[in-house]
Amino acid sequence: MNEAIPLGSPAAPRRLKIMSYNVHSCIGTDRKLDPDRVAGVIAEAAPDVIGLQELDIGRSRTGGIDQAQVLASLLNMDYHFHAALNVAEERYGDAILTPHPTRLLKAGMLPSHGEQRGALAVELSHDTRPVQVVNTHLGLRSKDRNAQMKELLGKEWLSNPDWVGRPQIMIGDLNATPITRTYKRIASVYRDAHAAVARARATFPSRFPLLRLDHIFISPEVKVVDARVISTPLARLASDHLPLLVTVEI
Repeated sequence: MNEAIPLGSPAAPRRLKIMSYNVHSCIGTDRKLDPDRVAGVIAEAAPDVIGLQELDIGRSRTGGIDQAQVLASLLNMDYHFHAALNVAEERYGDAILTPHPTRLLKAGMLPSHGEQRGALAVELSHDTRPVQVVNTHLGLRSKDRNAQMKELLGKEWLSNPDWVGRPQIMIGDLNATPITRTYKRIASVYRDAHAAVARARATFPSRFPLLRLDHIFISPEVKVVDARVISTPLARLASDHLPLLVTVEI
């Protein structure tokens, strides 16, 4: 017989596997377009939540397909997509994929003077406690990145009064290494999940990683259990970034 849990006892922590993955429009390091390879890398890791960057929808350069929809279908997941770039019927942006129930909290543009960037946030229903997940891809110019991070940490996003106090996870290709102002700004508020439990490894470029550009940050309500960069032969081929996988407890 299972022992009853006393009334008032705290619920057991629940684990989630979180992935950040810049998929480079599903164009691999061999310059071949192949969403199936990207899906294979993700499926092997079996994450609960994936933040994807650099997805094409309806773009002639990648055959006009909806890459967010294709990857979600291959992985049997639901998805939310936000286009940072809209040109006629062509779109380019970021997505959050998960098999768990979610609702969209916000999707919008970030301040940019170079290439336009954006972000999206969802609330994930994981067991009984909601978790807020933000995914973004910051700019190449330091001035843009600093402004974009300031916006994300402000009251329109992570410091939204309706969001504060709940478990939060921020996923993204920040185009920022740990020595940059952008990284230091968010690291002063949230924990770098990768560095918290492991010797943090570079994620870009995938064949010979030199730079740690892809990150997952967590709020104090979230505990890191494990973190690793996936550097299988398939991952080194499928995109010019390696995926970051972090296991957390809520």
